[in-house]
Amino acid sequence: MQDEIYKAIAVAVERDEPIVLATVARTRGSTPRKTGAKMVVRTDGTFFGTIGGGCGEAEVWQEAMDAFADGEARIVTVDLTEPTDGDDKICGGVMDVFVERIGGGKRT
Repeated sequence: MQDEIYKAIAVAVERDEPIVLATVARTRGSTPRKTGAKMVVRTDGTFFGTIGGGCGEAEVWQEAMDAFADGEARIVTVDLTEPTDGDDKICGGVMDVFVERIGGGKRT
């Protein structure tokens, strides 16, 4: 999967199309993916790869869309220790995800 992520990045850069790369930078506790997991988000909202799925991935996706608008890199802390409904914990860990806009001369 990592090779395919890098190919998607290379194609976007070659075409001068902006993308956002989200990379799990640090994990604590039990998380669905570990450090280095990547997800590429395109301007149309489609994405490739995964940083874990579910609500946490949706939160990172939203930050990726914001990064298209402002061009700012950011760290998104995804806390998976809070229950979504009832008493069940999803994973019980925390991920810090680095989100950065790459390529595309003009901001969308």
